[in-house]
Amino acid sequence: MPQMNRDQRNAAWQAANQWRARAAQTQPNGLMGSFKLLLTWLAFGALMVVGVVLGLFLLLIGWAMMPFVRHKMKKRMEQMRADHAQDVGGSYAQNDASTRQHDALEGSYEVKDDHRRS
Repeated sequence: MPQMNRDQRNAAWQAANQWRARAAQTQPNGLMGSFKLLLTWLAFGALMVVGVVLGLFLLLIGWAMMPFVRHKMKKRMEQMRADHAQDVGGSYAQNDASTRQHDALEGSYEVKDDHRRS
């Protein structure tokens, strides 16, 4: 018995009882209550159908746009590669500052004639 008395003084227990009493009072009664319930379910169903159709439409638009986006990204990557490419087969006379800096970082060498062969 002390357990029930303690639960009745609890604020959450009182709020749950009040919610239960209000829910019992608002039960649909008569023809008008059933009509409201039917309209509510029909509106909910219509919104669900509209949402699904809209989602499928956006999905199809996304799938249709994928080849165009892929082509654009491919062109962008080719441009980026071309911007960052280095001339590997060019003449050695093109010795600009970036090549010198690169040689300084990596080290440079030159082939000397071997005197032992002659």
